[in-house]
Amino acid sequence: MPNLNPLEPGVMFWAGRDEPAAIAALGVRCGQMGLAGDTPMTEASAEAWRAALDRHNLTVVTLFAAYDGERYDDIPTVQATVGFVPPATREARVRRTLALSDFAARLGVASVACHVGFIPADLSDPAHQRVLDDVRRVCDHCGALGQSFALETGQEPAAELLEFLHRASRPNLGINFDPANMILYGTGEPIAALRLLRPRLLSVHCKDGLWPDPAQPGALGREVPLGEGAVGIPDFVAALRETGFTGPLNVERETEDRSARYRDLASGVSLLRSLTNR
Repeated sequence: MPNLNPLEPGVMFWAGRDEPAAIAALGVRCGQMGLAGDTPMTEASAEAWRAALDRHNLTVVTLFAAYDGERYDDIPTVQATVGFVPPATREARVRRTLALSDFAARLGVASVACHVGFIPADLSDPAHQRVLDDVRRVCDHCGALGQSFALETGQEPAAELLEFLHRASRPNLGINFDPANMILYGTGEPIAALRLLRPRLLSVHCKDGLWPDPAQPGALGREVPLGEGAVGIPDFVAALRETGFTGPLNVERETEDRSARYRDLASGVSLLRSLTNR
């Protein structure tokens, strides 16, 4: 990454929700920027964002796509509403992702990412092949622009996701590894999953969480501030080092309480600095 140190702390932030000045005030120089389904992606907005990011010395390393209608209340709701899986919204969301790739090119960002949804484990399920075709379509569009395409982790066990990546057979396809998501969805121990998926690792979130309550089938786990959950952030950072990863460490914190979110982002950045000497 240009002018960035190995394992440099950054944050995950959202266009239209977070101002570049507020992100820079956290003491970071980089991050991943999410775009909600209604965020404008015009040439004019790209120019405005480029100017604002340059003014605050911020490097965006990944653009994340989110889509209108997605909900993360519980696992059945995620299965029904998220990513490329729901048939009624599939084509519009793929087109939105292609447009996001074009927008990233205008910003000079070389990686785009999203949740594609719960990929059916049954290879004979027509939805599995549809998601596979959609991912290849996005990869080919991104590849023509010199970009990678990263799938967010957590909604499938690591071995299933790795096999899907192999079947997709696109050199610019990889993952954005989120250790907390493995916990929140109950799909596997994050450090073991990281080691398995390392060959396809493009970027990471640093997020923490608690396992789902086994007495509540279909419930998600609970996200908590970095360092207060079950990930084991020191072990996670150590594992990243062991696998040779050198990209930014992007703190993610999703809560409706804005002041708590910024407080938790700041404390997460501080924790990572203590672990990386950055």
